[in-house]
Amino acid sequence: MLPRSAGVSVSPGNIRAGILRRSVSIVTPVSAGGHAEHRDLSFWMEQVLKERELVRASPSPDAVHDLRVAIRRCRSVAAAMEEMDPDPVWPAMRRAARKLFRALGALRDAQVMEELVKKFGPENDPVRAHLEGYFKAQEAQLRAVALHAVAKFDIKSWKHLARVLRKHSRQVPAGGLAAECLALERFQDAKELHAKALRTEKPKPWHALRISLKRFRYTVESLLPEHYAIWSENLKRVQDLLGEVHDLDVLSDVVKKSDFVETEDSLNLWAEIIGRERQERLRTYRQLTLGKTSLWNVWRAGLPTNGRVEAAAEARLRATARAVDPDANRTSQISRIAVAIYEALKRANAGMAFREPPLRRILLAAARLHGAGAANTDKSRQKAARKFILGLPLPPGWNNEEWELLGAVVRYHRGTEPSEKSGPFSKLSAERQNRVRALTGVLRLALALRKCGVESGAGLRAEKSEETIVLHVRGLVDDVETAARLGAGKHLLEEYLGIPLILKPAVKHGKVVPLPTPQAPQFSVASD
Repeated sequence: MLPRSAGVSVSPGNIRAGILRRSVSIVTPVSAGGHAEHRDLSFWMEQVLKERELVRASPSPDAVHDLRVAIRRCRSVAAAMEEMDPDPVWPAMRRAARKLFRALGALRDAQVMEELVKKFGPENDPVRAHLEGYFKAQEAQLRAVALHAVAKFDIKSWKHLARVLRKHSRQVPAGGLAAECLALERFQDAKELHAKALRTEKPKPWHALRISLKRFRYTVESLLPEHYAIWSENLKRVQDLLGEVHDLDVLSDVVKKSDFVETEDSLNLWAEIIGRERQERLRTYRQLTLGKTSLWNVWRAGLPTNGRVEAAAEARLRATARAVDPDANRTSQISRIAVAIYEALKRANAGMAFREPPLRRILLAAARLHGAGAANTDKSRQKAARKFILGLPLPPGWNNEEWELLGAVVRYHRGTEPSEKSGPFSKLSAERQNRVRALTGVLRLALALRKCGVESGAGLRAEKSEETIVLHVRGLVDDVETAARLGAGKHLLEEYLGIPLILKPAVKHGKVVPLPTPQAPQFSVASD
């Protein structure tokens, strides 16, 4: 009989001793408190090739399982990275292993079902005999298909992808804030599905939770090795429980759809066994994941909270900007100038938009991501950038309204100014239109200043009067060409401010060196 800690209930006479789903791997999980071995994407892509050779030699259930797990880890990490880096090499990697993954999945399912039928069915049960024969025949056919897929797997292409992706993976350093942000997003997705699954006994929500928890686990393993060293055992335990629940649901469905003419007693026996085992695993899952000691609370406590959520989201967007921007140095300069303009206008109390804290974050994100569509020369750059941004997952700490505002600012950062009569801008409320004008106006002016030779926002200051706002800019050249360029660049911002915006070169005061205090000359007086 299995130990209770394994979360498996075994009925004497019906189930042989042993775990429901074996997951023996040549890669031993890191124990809690152990050395944080970093198993990144490169590790698992290499592992795929090693496990492939083992399957070619002998497609045993364990070998098939291990190869499939290695591929799934690669695909899961690629799916997470693809949200941050839209380079086509990520989906190319997932496509490269898709046929092999599916062929192995079909074979693995047949192997697991055969094990379960033997494990749960009484010796002389007619349903067991029927299903056992069926799955043996299925396994023989599926083994041939899987071995064909293994032989056809393009090793050369896989190695090339591994080399290319090693470089792309550096966009998100392991253990960094961007990595924490990706893990937090996966956690939030899984936690939401956890809440849905608890409200029902139906298989689909529990299956969705199982898949989502796998994605969270593999993201943590690849990107947060220190966290994984502590969480690995509990993550694996919960994942195994959900995997066993899924296997039982599949077995139940197979029994119900079997074309064998079962007796009512036999059907009732199978339903009773499967139902009892399923409830035991769900009960164990609830014990681990509910209450103050819930594993969900443990995992959440190790991920960004409070102010670190915003910092993590910013790091994630910064990584995306690096991945998609062909001229990162230029974008960095524009970002600094834009933020300096915003802060100067805020200090001058130039308008409501400069007193709303979220708008500064939106401006910074827009300044960093405005070049996202530069590589797409077939369409409007700004439209392509907006489409790309709105297609990204919503970062933690952002809401839909803020994200749509970011897309609008990027959309209008160059080219034709937004019109109240047509386009997406015309559908916005007056308040949101003003926010777009303010932030887009700042970004347009920052772009114009850089074209005029301004490389930094250092020393930039604003002076407001009843009639004008004067912006003093270091490094600004006062000539006709500059005036014409700035006139176009500041127009939208002036429209928001409602008064003229005058830009002047800032006078750089020289360093004042105090002169030494002159001392009165000393005279010697002759003595009488």
